[in-house]
Amino acid sequence: MPLHEKLESVYADVLSRNPGEVEFHQAVREVLESIGPALGKHPEYADARIISRLCEPERQIIFRVPWEDDAGGIHINRGFRVEFNSALGPFKGGLRFHPSVYLGTIKFLGFEQVFKNALTGLPIGGGKGGSDFDPKGRSDREIMRFCQSLMTELYRHIGEYTDVPAGDIGVGGREIGYLFGQYKRITNRYESGVLTGKGLLYGGAKVRTEATGYGSAFFVNEMLAARGESFEGRTVVVSGSGNVAIYAIEKVHQLGGKVVACSDSSGYIYDEKGIDVELLKEIKEVRRERIEAYAERVAHASYVPDRLVWEVPCEVAMPCATQNEITGKEALALVRNGCIAVGEGANMPCTPEGVQAFLDAGIAFGPGKAANAGGVATSALEMQQNASRDSWSFEYSEQRLEQIMKDIHARCSETAEEYGMPGNYVAGSNISAYTRVAEAMLSLGLI
Repeated sequence: MPLHEKLESVYADVLSRNPGEVEFHQAVREVLESIGPALGKHPEYADARIISRLCEPERQIIFRVPWEDDAGGIHINRGFRVEFNSALGPFKGGLRFHPSVYLGTIKFLGFEQVFKNALTGLPIGGGKGGSDFDPKGRSDREIMRFCQSLMTELYRHIGEYTDVPAGDIGVGGREIGYLFGQYKRITNRYESGVLTGKGLLYGGAKVRTEATGYGSAFFVNEMLAARGESFEGRTVVVSGSGNVAIYAIEKVHQLGGKVVACSDSSGYIYDEKGIDVELLKEIKEVRRERIEAYAERVAHASYVPDRLVWEVPCEVAMPCATQNEITGKEALALVRNGCIAVGEGANMPCTPEGVQAFLDAGIAFGPGKAANAGGVATSALEMQQNASRDSWSFEYSEQRLEQIMKDIHARCSETAEEYGMPGNYVAGSNISAYTRVAEAMLSLGLI
């Protein structure tokens, strides 16, 4: 899609200033393609070079993370924290531990986080961090030593009023616990609000574990409702089998849908009777086994190695694994097989060609910055509870999450309608978030 004439130079500048960071380029391009109409309505944004400032992080931190394995071997990893934009509040975004992590990954995620956080309506800015450390196959003590080493540098850059990390791929409750313990040890402060995704015994919020997956299902449910549809009786396919995927499956089942397939990096499982969520939790969260273990325990389920889950026919697709997992080819296959709605539980899991295929087919498409904002929204609710030394019930927390997702859907839908693109949640989410951040940046002066 061609860019607005005032944005061509912005994108060219991003490419020249950030060579080789292809995921970041993709994320920026996707936003720039949407916000052209906003420049016509708000020329002051162009005059103040808001989007150029938005594309440049406020701060980029890269550091060495040395650690020792159980055999005494020394390892050196690289740690990152990109503090992208704090116009709406302290930087907020997760930490990702995965060997594919490099600066471009973190910048793409941080850029997306600015828009996602703005859509929640809560006072949080955007940032992201992580490391190229691979937690797979590592013992608890190795994970602890790595987390302690990472926090020994990271602690000086974060704080409940500055930057509040959380979990992401490879960083769950175990890792957050080790990170928070080291932060407390170094600073001598029980500053609960400095990290979110904590355990319930030391300041965590109920529903935080479920929030991204639940929120994605709530958002898709709203998209379906806007078309007079629902999850009831629908066949659903979810990619991934980590935290987001597991709880997306759980909530889809509660809303009346049936998830028949999910996956990991080795292949996918198909269960025509519907995925047994409790068994999936045991395999992935307790035993930490590969997805094929599910088929070994369920006689009527099958395991398909080295294939993509998107070949399974479905009416609703929810990519909840990683970036760029649905290309134009997979998108067209989903369309041919009768898919009517797609909700991104992961960050940018669809390539631009995939997104365009869904939009051209008139499918209800919920982009990640809107559909998976439930995780960071509940993190912000955790910050509220930490600040007031309070703890909310699961039911109340889930009600707050559901309402936030309904509000995000309404913002996206109403903005798309206002700019003459009804039903286009990509444009609606980008323009709504962009204008909110832009107004805050204008109010704060040239900073």
